[in-house]
Amino acid sequence: MGHSRDRWAQASVWLAQLLIAVPFAGIAVLKLTKPLDQLSAQVLWAGEYPVMVRVAGAIDLAGALGIILPSLTRIMPRLTVWAAIGCIALMICAIVFHLMRGEAWATPINLVYLLLAAYVWWGRAIRFPVDAR
Repeated sequence: MGHSRDRWAQASVWLAQLLIAVPFAGIAVLKLTKPLDQLSAQVLWAGEYPVMVRVAGAIDLAGALGIILPSLTRIMPRLTVWAAIGCIALMICAIVFHLMRGEAWATPINLVYLLLAAYVWWGRAIRFPVDAR
């Protein structure tokens, strides 16, 4: 019974990694490629901070790649742990940023990603580390 439970728990860490990687990659592509005037309609602060939106896109892309690829390829899989820490820090910054702008309504999704990243950190650092090949 315990082995089956471990398998499900390990699968849940992979699922959390995907739930971070896919949307982070999607928003990264938008932030990096969409013209700023169009992006401003979707990302409210894009017009006010055009350089920051592009930098945030690069950080989102790094997070998306880092949260999944090292574990998936088993090449330097500990980088997934560091990517999870980076995603946690990014979401804390995003929450603070939105709160300072009076956009508390925008923070619940950041909190969800923060919790997912914390779960990935725990899963890959402590409970189910991936062995390097």
